[in-house]
Amino acid sequence: MHREALVDGDGWTVAGVTLRSRFLLGSAGYPSPQVLREAMRASSTQVVTVGLKRTLASGSDNGFIAIVREALTEQDAIWPYCTDDLVTCRRLLDVGCPVLMPWGAPIGSGQGLANPLALRTLRARLPDTILIVDAGLGAPSHAARAMELGFDAVLVNSAVALSGDPVRMARAFGCAVQAGRDGWRAGLIPAQDFAVASTPVAGQPVLLGGAEPAGNG
Repeated sequence: MHREALVDGDGWTVAGVTLRSRFLLGSAGYPSPQVLREAMRASSTQVVTVGLKRTLASGSDNGFIAIVREALTEQDAIWPYCTDDLVTCRRLLDVGCPVLMPWGAPIGSGQGLANPLALRTLRARLPDTILIVDAGLGAPSHAARAMELGFDAVLVNSAVALSGDPVRMARAFGCAVQAGRDGWRAGLIPAQDFAVASTPVAGQPVLLGGAEPAGNG
């Protein structure tokens, strides 16, 4: 879009289009078209979603459609919004959907990842499918967590548009998505049920604070 995201060559391709940013931004509910435009720029997003049917049915788009057309190219691809149910996702793939968009939580709830186990299972069972967490995210940390699970991208609308400062929040989400992706690529350490010291001390000499080393004489 306007500002290239620095992703260290970590692009992804969908519907024949290679993207750099892994943050998708919804366009509904912003205080004004100008705030939407600034949020798009601040987030470095390359994909903006539009509730076209609802917008046109209202009789006026208040300039939002024109803003989106400035930045984006239309593509013929179906990206279904769905639950985190593995069987449902497999059926959508069987009918030819190239991308799946399982929810993090009920839409607009801001709960974050309500069922991380189900999302982790989807990622493990569908390793070659583009998976985008859509709906229910309320904070940048939720987006980072989704990316740490290995998802390809996240889509956020309400958490940005309805925040006190949509532009700043859009930037925060963009940074969080990249941080989560970097963490996943780097390789997260496994969670343990017990303490594991980063520096083992058993059987090793320890110098206590304030102790003076013994002299030779």
